[in-house]
Amino acid sequence: MAAGDVGELLVPYMPTIRVPKAGDRVYKTECSFSYDSPDSEGGLYVCMNTFLGFGREHVERHYRKTGQCVYMHLKRHMKEKVTGASGGALPKRRNTKLFLDLESNGDLNNDDYEFEDEAKLVIFPDHFEIPLPNIEELPALVTIACDAVLSSKSPYRKQDPDSWEEELQVSKHANTLVQMDNGVRIPPSGWKCSKCDLRENLWLNLTDGSVLCGKWFFYGSGGNGHALEHYKEMGYPLAVKLGTITPDGADVYSFDEEEAVLDPHIAKHLAHFGIDMLQMHVTENGSRDNDIKPRVSEWEVIQESGMKLKPMYGPGYTGMKNLGNSCYVNTVLQAIFSIPEFQRAYVGNLPRIFDYSPLDPTQDFNTQMAKLGHGLLSGQYSKPPTKSELIEQVMKEEHKPQHNGISPRMFKAFVSKGHPEFSSNRQQDAQEFLLHLIHLIERNPIGSENPTDVFRFLVEERTQCCQSRKVRYTERVDYLMQLPVAMEAAVNKDELIAYELKRREAETARRPLPELVRAKIPFSACLQAFSEPDNVEDFWSSALQAKSAGVKTSRFASFPEYLVVQIKKFTFGLDWIPKKLDVSIDMPDLLDISHLRATGLQPGEEELPDISPPIIIPDDPKDGMTNHFMEPPDIDESSVMQLAEMGFPLEACRKAVYYTGNMGAEVAFNWIIAHMEEPDFAEPLAIPGYGGATFPGAGGAAVVGLDNQPPEEMVAIITSMGFQRNIAFHALRATNNNLEHALDWIFSHPEPEEENETTSETMDLENHVNANILAESDPEGPRIKDGSGRYELFGFISHMGTSTMSGHYVCHLKKEGRWVIYNDLKVCASERPPRELGYIYFYRRIPS
Repeated sequence: MAAGDVGELLVPYMPTIRVPKAGDRVYKTECSFSYDSPDSEGGLYVCMNTFLGFGREHVERHYRKTGQCVYMHLKRHMKEKVTGASGGALPKRRNTKLFLDLESNGDLNNDDYEFEDEAKLVIFPDHFEIPLPNIEELPALVTIACDAVLSSKSPYRKQDPDSWEEELQVSKHANTLVQMDNGVRIPPSGWKCSKCDLRENLWLNLTDGSVLCGKWFFYGSGGNGHALEHYKEMGYPLAVKLGTITPDGADVYSFDEEEAVLDPHIAKHLAHFGIDMLQMHVTENGSRDNDIKPRVSEWEVIQESGMKLKPMYGPGYTGMKNLGNSCYVNTVLQAIFSIPEFQRAYVGNLPRIFDYSPLDPTQDFNTQMAKLGHGLLSGQYSKPPTKSELIEQVMKEEHKPQHNGISPRMFKAFVSKGHPEFSSNRQQDAQEFLLHLIHLIERNPIGSENPTDVFRFLVEERTQCCQSRKVRYTERVDYLMQLPVAMEAAVNKDELIAYELKRREAETARRPLPELVRAKIPFSACLQAFSEPDNVEDFWSSALQAKSAGVKTSRFASFPEYLVVQIKKFTFGLDWIPKKLDVSIDMPDLLDISHLRATGLQPGEEELPDISPPIIIPDDPKDGMTNHFMEPPDIDESSVMQLAEMGFPLEACRKAVYYTGNMGAEVAFNWIIAHMEEPDFAEPLAIPGYGGATFPGAGGAAVVGLDNQPPEEMVAIITSMGFQRNIAFHALRATNNNLEHALDWIFSHPEPEEENETTSETMDLENHVNANILAESDPEGPRIKDGSGRYELFGFISHMGTSTMSGHYVCHLKKEGRWVIYNDLKVCASERPPRELGYIYFYRRIPS
């Protein structure tokens, strides 16, 4: 076709062809409805108007729905390299045929294969193709648009100041880093800052091998900033965080570039100081004397290292790419999509979800969940190698690059948008992400039933005044059972004491540490600790109408269909540094918690009077009168100091703790992140009067004003999470302005309700959130699936590392009668599932 003919052919479509502007995201790496990419057999079609990507299976749907006709088709071809006269591959040369900025699971520098990218315009519905580049034939606008699409960067990179999304870049120092040959060798443990006594948050300088402490606050931990001081003095730019080194990589920071970076030569740089990444926590080839010396490192045990694990393929056995500390996302998704209710909700409804998805499916939660469920369960991205490929792998050292597994980048970018932690590349708590995901599902229901109904249960809380012996029963909604670790019940205390003495001696003498002895805790002791009463801080007794001692016990008012059990391994030290209890708990395959069923008010028990704490109105909001002055609420000074030590202004820390109802430093930290740009961020805390405003008390409960107007700060916190302002008002009014209970109320009331002023006025006078309040606002109450309290274990998520801010997650699931390990892209039959080292356990109810 002549150049003029091509130009004329495109004329009717010119108004629909756009040049990407600043801020436009070009999705040229992944289909919006599947995990097809330019590497896939059918390639990827990019809409030249919306810049959304579509696989061959879905591009027709977009064309029919929008009428958009012009797409750019992208395809990456892989073929064996041409051999030379001697039979070997031709010498390596720079591949100029790669022009797509794509992710790849394969090695693009493979000696036996070469890659070539192809681009062309395709006009629907006739599928007329125009090869690219084609400067002579295409109109100038089309050429500019095509060049802009082809040269566009990843849509997941940080694009604006309000976005927390980040993508680590290779450091400019990585390739030219000079390392001093000074004989420094780093031991595998027992590290200490060379300028102070800190043993946490330590960084190894990759130039001279100095071990120095970090500063507040990188990756959430503290230090005295000696690593940064060393850089300013010596100019050595790169450092790696000790404790994060695994066979998969390590956390590297560039002082010069002032950000976390990638070091593609990290293995070589660590080896210079005697650190073998592959042997740091794990042995891949099993060459260690496993038969002589038992493997006790949790990295080895949990990942079943040293064993020849058989790879698994097909539906339900699809791995997930680690995007950089995203294993917490991978493990949670593998676990929930092994549950039939989630499979039916998203994969079973996939055609309907896709047909009714918005014009931008990348921003629709249910579309992304359905896409992910199909990717994991279809088997389309988990195909075994062919017979010829297996023979080829045996004959050649270089394996043919594989494209099995899915990359959840689009999903993670959407579900973590606006969240300061999950939208970062830092490691996170899998339990927190599970609850975050449950709340998103609650807010985006499919039909009348929600798959998260299988996790929901009611907890009965019995609070007793120790002086009057009177009681109050309340109910709340929960989604998981948090089981405390009963360290005092360890059955190997003598061994632990002896190990601790040897460890201290070895650290003092700088000798290798002794073989690890892990505390062995009976599961029955943890269950007993869960059922024991807890003291209630700052308890106000309505029987005495004064503060008194109180205790609270929790029982199951209903048993869920699927019981999620979290072992509370993570705690905080006195220095606010997260720590993990390295324990072994004999978790049962069959679990019976029927004895924890709630009983309600018992004969002989007398209920606490339903009286609220007295409200005293000051005559002058500024200073008050002697007879009417109300003391300001207590502020948890320990939380204030923990935040202040991170470097935040003291007054801002006081406001953060106050406005979040003394719910702890972690919740207050989130408030600081959300408000630190405000002009009065560091201004002194101004306690509001009672002219319609309220404020939280020390225990997290709320003191109610005359008209129960929710505090504006609490409304702002809830609306910053994506909820509407009227919903925030309704939830706070229904829960006496208790922020934590208001969030629970929202998630247990996904459907908007008409506000009843009379009912709201009545609720405003209540002092406690309980099932009665829930019943008033929702006659049916929260949806629960009560039944037997007998369960069977079918999965667990394990964590390796010293805290939730570092390390690695792995998931084990029982499928078709056998255990399977899901370790990011690796999916294999499990030989020794480490049930005793899990962090989150998944049980299904045994039918009666």
